[in-house]
Amino acid sequence: MSKRTRRERTATRSAAAGAARCTVTVCRGCCCGTPSKVAHLDHEAQLTDLRTALSGIAAIRRTDCLDACERANVVVIQPSPEGREAGGRPVWLGQVNDPGAAADITAWVRAGGPGLAPPPGVLDLYAFQPSRRVRAELHDE
Repeated sequence: MSKRTRRERTATRSAAAGAARCTVTVCRGCCCGTPSKVAHLDHEAQLTDLRTALSGIAAIRRTDCLDACERANVVVIQPSPEGREAGGRPVWLGQVNDPGAAADITAWVRAGGPGLAPPPGVLDLYAFQPSRRVRAELHDE
């Protein structure tokens, strides 16, 4: 049995799948993803829809808390390595609480995401800049 590291296995899978992908991180912690904070949204369905729509296109991560609870639901779009080389940086989106926002995120990531495609204009309404501490914890800087 091979003793390759997790990183080597992931790199091999990425190379086999083609170009590296964006990463979409979806907060589902104490506030995001809970009916007590955002009652009208089916949080699990939103996550499932993103996973289905972006299968093979982007890595979808569920995380416990991104520490931006006042902006529930929070989604972070991290550029692919190619997008980062082109100047793309992680984009933090808050109050992603309707199907239209999720559809716009999906369309943008399908087009290449940060650095490779301009975001739909409506996503500007959701974008925010978290504190440096929060960005550093997600390794965005």
